[in-house]
Amino acid sequence: METSEAKTKTTLRTDPLTPLASLQAGVWFKLICGASYQDLPAVRNLALAYALAGADCIDVAADPAVVAAAKAGLAAAERIANGPNFSGSYRRPWLMVSMSAGADPHFRKAWFDPANCPADCPRPCEQICPAAAIAFDAQSSGVIRDRCYGCGRCLPVCPLGLIEARSYPTTLNAIAQQVLSQADALEIHTQVGQQAAFERLWQTLYPQMGHLKLISISCPDGEGLISYLTELQRLICSTATGPTLVWQTDGRPMSGDIGRGTTHAAIRLAQKVLASGLTGYVQLAGGTNQYTALKLKELGLLNSRQVGRTAGHTTHQTVAGIAYGSFARHLLMSVIEQTLYLEEDPHTLWKAVELAESLVGPLKAVMSSR
Repeated sequence: METSEAKTKTTLRTDPLTPLASLQAGVWFKLICGASYQDLPAVRNLALAYALAGADCIDVAADPAVVAAAKAGLAAAERIANGPNFSGSYRRPWLMVSMSAGADPHFRKAWFDPANCPADCPRPCEQICPAAAIAFDAQSSGVIRDRCYGCGRCLPVCPLGLIEARSYPTTLNAIAQQVLSQADALEIHTQVGQQAAFERLWQTLYPQMGHLKLISISCPDGEGLISYLTELQRLICSTATGPTLVWQTDGRPMSGDIGRGTTHAAIRLAQKVLASGLTGYVQLAGGTNQYTALKLKELGLLNSRQVGRTAGHTTHQTVAGIAYGSFARHLLMSVIEQTLYLEEDPHTLWKAVELAESLVGPLKAVMSSR
């Protein structure tokens, strides 16, 4: 019997680069599912659609169930790519897990007791939530924990101030090490002033990092940022020489779906880190959206001009790529929510892939325009 996967159409992409080659060429695309996002069907379908669209990396929470969902999506993408009706080329994206060194807004969730909500409340929290993680219906009431990724937009709009943010930092236990063993890459979220917490996490995890291809350090701006990142670089380079090092400049965390202007914060922070001369690659995040690649191209920041090499790492004058989080998820959400298994509905699958390619394509097109 012909399977639904065999009925799918192929994408138009040809000869995609390996993830490492994409970094080197300055066209690296990373999908951020969310460091605390645990909607398993959504993670599975997002991984599937963006893998087929040409993403280089899928970044997920350090949670065994989430990792399993992402791997299932990537396995489905590989089956489709190896099927008889897929004539394009396919490269499997790297799977990355995100962990936190200290408190971080990416590792929090909203919480409130819906019993305290007055019946006549207009519920602005429900309306403003970009993840549809707040509901008042027969199935659920309050925050839907697996969907919440900690953006915090609901906190200031509650008329009675009933909503609070609860932190869920990385727990250094066997589970964290288990998910690390299944990943190709690791991202550590940190902030200026958290060096002690970073060192504790690093010393615990680095013996388990031998198989990793990439280490990403995600950090927002702050006073003393470059000095702080320099100290982290010294620690990393003194203990780990194998994995590629990436600095993720978290310009305006979890805001890419708010509006066009959020991309400017991400670009400014990337320029600051590029100017510092830190070794390794620089990749944007935090506020990235459909305007980011175009703006980077206008500024001449999408190239791969190397400055020099230090301890096996390379410094650059231009960014190596872009990570997309809230905007990338929001772009596909109305489509992928139509089915638990995206590949079982070819029409919906390729609609999702087409939307994903609308975000991946402008970045990848930089290669063909050189």
